[in-house]
Amino acid sequence: MKKYFILCMIVAALVAAKGEKMQLLSPAFENGGMIPAKYTCDGADISIPLIFKNVPQEAKSLAIIMDDPDAPMGVFVHWVIYDIPSSLEGLPEGIPNVPELEYGIKQGINDFGKIGYGGPCPPNGVHRYFIKLYALDRVLNLQPGVSKRDLLEIIKPFVIDEAILMGLYEC
Repeated sequence: MKKYFILCMIVAALVAAKGEKMQLLSPAFENGGMIPAKYTCDGADISIPLIFKNVPQEAKSLAIIMDDPDAPMGVFVHWVIYDIPSSLEGLPEGIPNVPELEYGIKQGINDFGKIGYGGPCPPNGVHRYFIKLYALDRVLNLQPGVSKRDLLEIIKPFVIDEAILMGLYEC
């Protein structure tokens, strides 16, 4: 019991020394909540507003991937965006679907075959949509149009923290 207590104290000290875990939030819905129709194919189909909290100080850039693991044909990618400056505290709703944005932010290709955000549009039932935020120790300086698969392979050695926001939607 004493060894377990000491181990717990060491783990708690390491967590405290590292600081708080990075968080990804949205003013549009709570984690695990329903995504408003405005951000889907049933509405304006505009990108979800996001808030970044506790981004590590050593982070140089951020990347986001949004996907649906409940799609009938396997995981469906809705958004790939990268080279987001780590100094930003979030992204507003309605990011334009263009390859390159201000501050050097770039967007990849989604599984609709388009650049930028493509909102939830499940064919049936409730689907889960995972928005994953990655803090990276470098700016990638990649060209726009990168796929989720390629981005995940490229960022693998540079990820210093991750956060996930999950929302639900049903047509």
